Amino acid sequence: MVIRRKKQKQCLPGELEVGDCWIGVSLADSSGLILAARVGKHTDDLIEELVVSSEGKTVCKQWNSDDWGGYERVLPPEILHYIGKDKTQRLERTNGIVRQQTGRWHRRQNKFGKVWAQTKVTTRLVVSYFNWIWSHSRLKTTAAQRAGLTLQPWAWHDLLTYPTII
Repeated sequence: MVIRRKKQKQCLPGELEVGDCWIGVSLADSSGLILAARVGKHTDDLIEELVVSSEGKTVCKQWNSDDWGGYERVLPPEILHYIGKDKTQRLERTNGIVRQQTGRWHRRQNKFGKVWAQTKVTTRLVVSYFNWIWSHSRLKTTAAQRAGLTLQPWAWHDLLTYPTII
């Protein structure tokens, strides 16, 4: 018996924002802070955007991932890359928490989002909520508190009125 992995279809330029939508997330292992999130097709470009947007946010030079080959092709040689389910447990748990709290990402509901622009906006809101507002039930702190970025959990008002550069 021969078992093959599903081969990823190469996308044409007109298909880059249509169909299956992946959300790539990088997570700080020590605090659980979501460093970056990118929305796109499951391609090397998505991983490259994720790596570039994560650089400089932590001093860590180690990536833990599943065994998809895109990481090997994209990650710079100076970064240690560990492959395995045991290394991605925390990220999968975070993904589960975020997916449960976001109705747009429940596939079997009427409110399932199919418009990529809305998915990108929702991703930014969810990451901000997870990092700054949501408190871990056991630790009683937010990811931003564990990372030393704030002393107390924020409220939606704090998040919406925080001055940012657009």
